[in-house]
Amino acid sequence: MIEPLVCIVPAYNADASVEAVVKGIKLHLPRALVLGVDDGSTDATRSILQRTCDQVILFDVNQGKGVALRESFQWAVDNGARGVLQIDADGQHDPSVAPAIVAALDKYDIVIGTREISGKAVPIHRRFANMLSTSITRAISKCPVQDSQSGYRAIRIDVLKKIKPQGTRYEFETDFIILAGNAGFTFGSVPIPVIYDSPTPSNFRPLHSSFQIAKVLWRHKSLIFR
Repeated sequence: MIEPLVCIVPAYNADASVEAVVKGIKLHLPRALVLGVDDGSTDATRSILQRTCDQVILFDVNQGKGVALRESFQWAVDNGARGVLQIDADGQHDPSVAPAIVAALDKYDIVIGTREISGKAVPIHRRFANMLSTSITRAISKCPVQDSQSGYRAIRIDVLKKIKPQGTRYEFETDFIILAGNAGFTFGSVPIPVIYDSPTPSNFRPLHSSFQIAKVLWRHKSLIFR
């Protein structure tokens, strides 16, 4: 398994779930350094991260998940990591799957935890949006991505040194896939369970986030014909 590994936990108003996420990562990846990012939370998230994580990045006001990831990726590069794992703080990602996702970095540059979104556990509007954006992202990135909206990912540090996505929120992750795919980096996937009954609601705003993702896809549309 790749080491040193930095596990990134971007969090915004997730005090009901983030402690369990951090403890789960430390249980299943005990050698990883856990980097928590408080994205301007107004609840107890910041104090929980400061108490449970190995390192923290603190924003006084909400910047967006894309900014949190960008700062975290740079921290990992600057501090000698060979890979990163990113996991959401809302409890929708099962930490017990983390070792399998990280282990797949032995074969791939980027590994995405892939949900089975065709089942009834996924709200129909999320299911449709995910299938549509994943299909377009796959065509533009030239990579067999199965879940473009999953934020449960492991990435080798060489990718982070080269790929510089745009965006401040969820569109950042779509831009990342497109840029990495067209740069020739390889993608793998690991099945993960679908969890939508977590104590912290997702910060994904269907209308606004989907619009921002659509703008990224439109910006890269010419790559479909390359």
